Amino acid sequence: MSQTMLSILAFVPLVLAGVLLIGFRWPAKYAMPVVFLLTAVIGLTAWDMSFNRVIASSLQGLILTAAILWIIFGAILLLNTLKHSGGISAIRRGFANITPDRRVQALIVAWLFGCFIEGASGFGTPAAVAAPLLVALGFPALAAVVLGMMVQSTPVSFGAVGTPILVGVGSGLDKTGISEQLLAVGSNWEVLFHLIYSRVAITHGLIGIFMPLIMVMIMTRFFGKNQSWKEGLAVAPFAIFTAICFSVPYMAAGVFLGPEFPSMIGALVGLAIVVPAAKAGFLLPKDTWDFAPAKEWPSEWMGKIEMKIDDIAGKTPISVPMAWAPYLLLAVFLVASRVFPQLKAAMMSLSFGWKDILGETGVSGTIEPLYLPGGILCMVVLVTFFLHRMRMRELTAAISESSKTLLGAGFVLIFTIPMVRILINSGVNGSDLMSMPVAMAQLVADTVGGIYPFFAPAVGALGAFIAGSNTVSNLMLSQFQFNAAELLGVSGAMMVAAQSVGAAAGNMIAIHNVVAASATVGLLGREGITLRKTMLPTLYYLLAAGSLTMLAMYGMGISDPLVGAS
Repeated sequence: MSQTMLSILAFVPLVLAGVLLIGFRWPAKYAMPVVFLLTAVIGLTAWDMSFNRVIASSLQGLILTAAILWIIFGAILLLNTLKHSGGISAIRRGFANITPDRRVQALIVAWLFGCFIEGASGFGTPAAVAAPLLVALGFPALAAVVLGMMVQSTPVSFGAVGTPILVGVGSGLDKTGISEQLLAVGSNWEVLFHLIYSRVAITHGLIGIFMPLIMVMIMTRFFGKNQSWKEGLAVAPFAIFTAICFSVPYMAAGVFLGPEFPSMIGALVGLAIVVPAAKAGFLLPKDTWDFAPAKEWPSEWMGKIEMKIDDIAGKTPISVPMAWAPYLLLAVFLVASRVFPQLKAAMMSLSFGWKDILGETGVSGTIEPLYLPGGILCMVVLVTFFLHRMRMRELTAAISESSKTLLGAGFVLIFTIPMVRILINSGVNGSDLMSMPVAMAQLVADTVGGIYPFFAPAVGALGAFIAGSNTVSNLMLSQFQFNAAELLGVSGAMMVAAQSVGAAAGNMIAIHNVVAASATVGLLGREGITLRKTMLPTLYYLLAAGSLTMLAMYGMGISDPLVGAS
């Protein structure tokens, strides 16, 4: 079989995933097992992988799946715990008292609070949290979902305390092989990894300066009484001020602290500055903007679920600072566990893993349950139980609801991540072929040539659109992007950063996230309307990311230790 045919064959699993999920509208729980089986067959036949290596790669994928599910469980559990303790209701009350201007409410609730939830929880949670919160404040259900989906952009690469970078990029790249290359040129993995996530932070931070303004303009154009772009543009000074208050600490955290913190720190600093500024009327337009009366709204804007700001029956309402305390504790615990070496070592001491699975060299997996964000999230839940004086049945209900949510995500990931590991580990085979991601990179680099960096974010977005996850897109495509950069002789770190930025933007049109957000406000069945609205900001993001990537590589000569090393 020719090299071109092999390269095309390597793409087949990704194409099949797209056809089944988008073309035939199969649920991921049906599509991904089929894609996994096809990947295994291609690995065994066309790539001549040993049966032992395919099984070992699948087991490695399952270990990674367990780590991701542990994080998802902790994130969802904290959210459900706050729901049952009355914390979410208190947070809603606090937002309602800041300003009557819907544009400003959207900036604070959807953008800043949504960015914080993304940083703490990830996995589509911000849209599912922000949408019902906005409806509770008086927003049309459809507008709430569209705004919630637009949050799935700038903060996403550092969502769920850095999971898309730590797990997606960290496990998506061939760390062993790249480390050997780096060692040969006097560098190491930590240097390259820092370059990747710092460039992700800077690229997102620059593009994100205009996202809050675009968000408000789409709201006033499609959901305002006058259908006016201008009414959104009128709040431009405050919108850009809001964006800067988020982006500057976000970029600083990404460069100096690590991938766990940018979205949370950016949002917390932003909220601390923007909320008092809004109350003081700083940079706000003289007029107050609102939607038309609810009776004039089209029926397609209305959800089937009525959201009310209420408290848990029979309980003393929780104060707003007390409601925020668990999230602040989460930020403190995470920073402490990453910054203090002794604490970090203690938390990493509990570790479960399998080195050289089934005797396959380089195929290994490890879980550190206390150090992973899932363990820290569960610690915060335990503190919240006592802090909010919860009853045991409330905590039990939160655990039960979180476990049920986990089952759906778990089934899909059980097949998705092993499929990715087969792709990545296919470089060891009986026919001395390059791995499947390298073969894909070869084909794309030969076809598009030097302008490929412009399209790298769009490739990442396609992966997120198909998989419904920045993390999974990075798992599938990071090595592919890195190899494409090597073949073009440009920075692999910058190319992988472009992949992560694009994958974050792709979340705005990820069907899984649209469905989840729509379900929270009773809008299921109208996902197409939401997608048509979120296509505009997605296109802006990808065009801006592609342009910045080209400028960085060819205009500024951005490099990394491996450029020119081969």
